[in-house]
Amino acid sequence: MIDQRIAPPLRDADGDGLRFAANLKWLFTDVPIEDRIRVAAEHGFRAVEYPAPYEFSVDSLRRMLTQGGVELALINTPPRTESGRTVTGIACDPSLRTEFRSGVELALEYAAGLDVPLVHVVAGPVPADVPFERAWAEYLLNIAWASEIARSTGITLLIEPQNLRSSPGFALTSQGQAASVIDAVGSDRLRLLFDVFHVQVQEGGVTEKLVRFAPIIGHIQIADAPDRTEPGTGELSWRHVFRQLKQIGYRGWIGCEYSATTPEGLRVDWLKTWEE
Repeated sequence: MIDQRIAPPLRDADGDGLRFAANLKWLFTDVPIEDRIRVAAEHGFRAVEYPAPYEFSVDSLRRMLTQGGVELALINTPPRTESGRTVTGIACDPSLRTEFRSGVELALEYAAGLDVPLVHVVAGPVPADVPFERAWAEYLLNIAWASEIARSTGITLLIEPQNLRSSPGFALTSQGQAASVIDAVGSDRLRLLFDVFHVQVQEGGVTEKLVRFAPIIGHIQIADAPDRTEPGTGELSWRHVFRQLKQIGYRGWIGCEYSATTPEGLRVDWLKTWEE
């Protein structure tokens, strides 16, 4: 059950307008990663998401952010590489508990050093040789541990359901499932990352779920379905989605986690036209 007393984090906003952050994994991929913060700023973004910033030092990243005049809104826990393949999350793997916990500690170190308010703790897939029930128990144990570690930091941890088409075998796939985790852990350091694209592909009913899960939403990410492209290139009604975000009182950053198909799709001023 969702505790209706919990409100989504309300951060400073520009009046009643929505605020958009460029996801550096998905946008501006035609330039090297070290240039994307600057290019995002040139396209009007005042914040960025950087899922895996660990190739740079905290000091180097701080310089890049300062020079670009942007905030870092979100990072993920470190990914893992196996046989040249990136595994986005290991929270469900009992054999990797030590590595998972070291990754959470590293993410919190980066977040604290860069004034990042949010860390996405990526669930990842259920290992092929582990029964779902065992993997789920490991996930709950790890999320509870991470939430306790984050308690004294002022940093909020996020968990994100993902759709099985894009993320085969992913352990966390529905908003209701995520809500049950947040309820079970019972920490004010744990919130839901509501990804509009994943919700639409896996479950549908985006705006109804925005209302239902508003009390536990800590961050929003957007992309149109079915192809994970910019708003207006797929099946969603973005004026309706953005209107609903305002109605539930969401004032945090909105992460643009899509592949842009046109130059306009890379610009904040174009995104804001969907608010009208």
